Amino acid sequence: MHHDIEDLRRFYYQRSLGRVVQRILRDRLAERWPPESCHGMNVAGYGFAAPMLRPYLATARRVTALMPGPQGVMGWPAGAPNHSVLCDETAWPVETGSLDRLVMLHGLETSDHPSALLDEAWRALGPGGRMIVMVPNRAGLWAASDRTPFGFGRSYTTGQIEAQTRAAGFVGEWHGSAVYIPPSDRRFWLRSAQMWERTGTRISRVLIAGVVLVELSKQVRGPVGPGVKVHVPSPLDILDGVARPKPGGRLASGPVRHRRRDP
Repeated sequence: MHHDIEDLRRFYYQRSLGRVVQRILRDRLAERWPPESCHGMNVAGYGFAAPMLRPYLATARRVTALMPGPQGVMGWPAGAPNHSVLCDETAWPVETGSLDRLVMLHGLETSDHPSALLDEAWRALGPGGRMIVMVPNRAGLWAASDRTPFGFGRSYTTGQIEAQTRAAGFVGEWHGSAVYIPPSDRRFWLRSAQMWERTGTRISRVLIAGVVLVELSKQVRGPVGPGVKVHVPSPLDILDGVARPKPGGRLASGPVRHRRRDP
């Protein structure tokens, strides 16, 4: 089951509850990746991560909002040059290893091929690149309500999302949670959302969040083993080559004429 772009746009940009959730998730992302730390980087989001990417427009080298075909696409950001693109979930229009930072929101839990999607994320990230995945918490109230985008698709526990991303080759760096208020439009919850976030991060074992966050990295090891040979020249060979230069492997073009010596 895929989201509809109009439903996502209405929730995050028109509903008060959605705007509060947008601010909470964006603040948590900025805590991990301050915009100034991404200066000159290529930053992308997949799913409906556009609301999370706005702080990076001023500092990143390039910002791209990748939106899957079944969901649909919208122009973003409003009133500025477009940074969003419609794509296949397993064939993104980005070069291999070109991304430094990647945010995935409302993408993994609704994917028809989650393993292939993670493989595509691995391909797009460069060595040392990082990704933050935001998914509905299986134990939370938000996953049980279909009045918000977090009530669609699969929900996860922290252990489940870490196991699935580990199987795709990613290395876990950090995990957390967010959105401790219930999925309610009541003013009390909306006005006290930041207070509940501060409290929830301190006593997360008591309060159950609606969203699970995990930060992952792409670590590429150098080839090792008996099949890999590294040639280290001997110092004697180097000095011998300086004293008696060896001819190059390429022959000079054209005929070689020997100059006659005068007696």
